[in-house]
Amino acid sequence: MKQDFEAHKRDPEYYFDDGSCIFLVEDTLFKQVHRSRLCNDSRQSKDSNSFGTMFSLPQGRLEVEGKSDENPIVLIGNTPSEFRHFLWSFYALPPEINKASENLPLMIDIARVSHKYDFKDLETWALNTIHEYVNRKPSPILAANPPAQSYTFSFHGMASNRTKSNDATTIQNTEELTTLIRLAHLCNHEPLLTTLISHLKQLMSSSVQYAYIAMTLADELDLRSLRGVAYLEVMQKATVVKRTKTDIELKAMTTQLSSTTADTIPFVPGLPAATEEGTVDEEDRLVISRAQQLRLLSGYYRLTSTWERLRTTPPAFDHSSSCGATWHQHGCTQSWVEFWKEKTRIDAVLALGLTDVVGRLKQIHKEYERWGSVPYMHFECRNAARNAILEVIRKIEDGLPDFFSDGEEEDEW
Repeated sequence: MKQDFEAHKRDPEYYFDDGSCIFLVEDTLFKQVHRSRLCNDSRQSKDSNSFGTMFSLPQGRLEVEGKSDENPIVLIGNTPSEFRHFLWSFYALPPEINKASENLPLMIDIARVSHKYDFKDLETWALNTIHEYVNRKPSPILAANPPAQSYTFSFHGMASNRTKSNDATTIQNTEELTTLIRLAHLCNHEPLLTTLISHLKQLMSSSVQYAYIAMTLADELDLRSLRGVAYLEVMQKATVVKRTKTDIELKAMTTQLSSTTADTIPFVPGLPAATEEGTVDEEDRLVISRAQQLRLLSGYYRLTSTWERLRTTPPAFDHSSSCGATWHQHGCTQSWVEFWKEKTRIDAVLALGLTDVVGRLKQIHKEYERWGSVPYMHFECRNAARNAILEVIRKIEDGLPDFFSDGEEEDEW
């Protein structure tokens, strides 16, 4: 593809005079030493990647791309920095590779570009290196993010008007975490994704805005393992408000005004400040989207309805065969029903939120363990009843994402 080569600059690190293949990334030219190095993922792998396939295509009578600055191979969708990091992996010496294991931006770029151009071995190496780093004890991911109440931040990387001086670092760390989760999902690297989700779950218990990030990522990437717990965390710990049309119009207005001046205009006198989704507004309400608000409302209705059914009807269990033969089965059932009726009304259960169905059931399970001997309930039936409680807890925990789904879900408990 012919380009206005005079407007292009040569990369200071990876434009080699003796290179055999020239690439253009945005406005930067890269000249690779040997195109054969880009044809295979590694010396051990014979699988061809995207570059190998491209180089093998017949050129016909057209001038071969990549032979001159005037006619380079144009790569779309990456920045010069990303491609520079990708090429670094081909030329780095062992000491440099060892030091780079903690350089997350470098490894992220290598993994992303390798995935795009089908360098499987290189992609796996970069992702495994990232996984080893984030899986350290103590985790650098958890250590890099401040404790609760020390800051506010936006999922979109914009600080609220109440942030402190360390906001830039906080936002960078938050964006790094979300970038890693998206990358692990894109590359289908389950160990890394599982570790990052676990870290995010720990963080969201300390700050509702991490719960917002988890909620938004769960929707964006369809992460079932994250959706239920994230929505429940926001529901139980935050006062929410959906972003209004006025907020959107105000953002457009302030953006237009700021584009006419040298400095960003965060506030327009006489007008309320536009609020970004993921920030906390002046009334300490978490700003969310309309779709998220509807899912929270659906979740609230489904969870409270589930508790109401469970409150009035204890989990069923199969009586022991010896219960009917040697005991009065009706008395066994009655003891179970009376226990359930009593324990669903105790202060320790009612103190938990209406939507904390799992928490309430776990409290009832604790009470059941303290129940002691029951004259009219067979010991095998007692074990069966205990297992019935645990099974209901398991089903609700496994199905928690469905409580916050858009469609209608049938309850199984």
